[in-house]
Amino acid sequence: MEPEYGVVYALTLGFLLGLKHATDADHVVAVSTIVGDSKSIWRGLWIGGSWGLGHTTPLLILGIIILMFKETVLDKYESIAPFLELGVGFMLIFLGLQVMWKISSGRLYLHQHVHNDGDHIHIHSTHQQHNQSPSHKGVNLVNHTRPYFRLKSFIIGIIHGLAGSAAVMLILLPTIGSFWLGLAYILLFGIGTIISMSAITLILGLPFAIGKGFKNINVTVSGIAGFASITLGALITYDFAFNTTLVPF
Repeated sequence: MEPEYGVVYALTLGFLLGLKHATDADHVVAVSTIVGDSKSIWRGLWIGGSWGLGHTTPLLILGIIILMFKETVLDKYESIAPFLELGVGFMLIFLGLQVMWKISSGRLYLHQHVHNDGDHIHIHSTHQQHNQSPSHKGVNLVNHTRPYFRLKSFIIGIIHGLAGSAAVMLILLPTIGSFWLGLAYILLFGIGTIISMSAITLILGLPFAIGKGFKNINVTVSGIAGFASITLGALITYDFAFNTTLVPF
């Protein structure tokens, strides 16, 4: 019975770690800078799912290698982990600056449409995008809820994949005796991150939906996300440069 309990414990731990991992501040802040680009909170759900897939991809590849070669590969990973974290810092600064540039250049703006079911305020990244869609007649719920792959979110997830608290999951892999159990552990960790981040992006999309009656709220929320991204990215970069721990994760 003990081996069976060990299997259940390992798989449950992998899934719970995945759920927790997606809530890391740097993950939430990074996704918050792009969730406002979606036209509905439901499309934001797929932004989170795309991030989770990207996050899982490098972890799955490295995890399989660690399961095969154990501590030899893990030691090398730990030696380059700080540089991966620095990459996350640079990415957060870039994402934040991108949001600020859109706001300052007028590429992030609001406009109002009159529909049969009432007025709606939408947020767009360019005036050209608005001109290409001059008519918004009705709301196609099927189009908003069907699976939607976001490449930008996927790439951000890949960058986050091997940095931060994901190392906790990787460190445990050499202690798992069975290759297939270890593989299942990685996959459940990935499923946990996908579910958790999808839920987070759904929640992050709520201010944009709730604020449709206020002309400036979407720009304000985007600005806060951009500022938070720049600040957190700068702190991560500072920690790397001066060997401090201003960001405790």
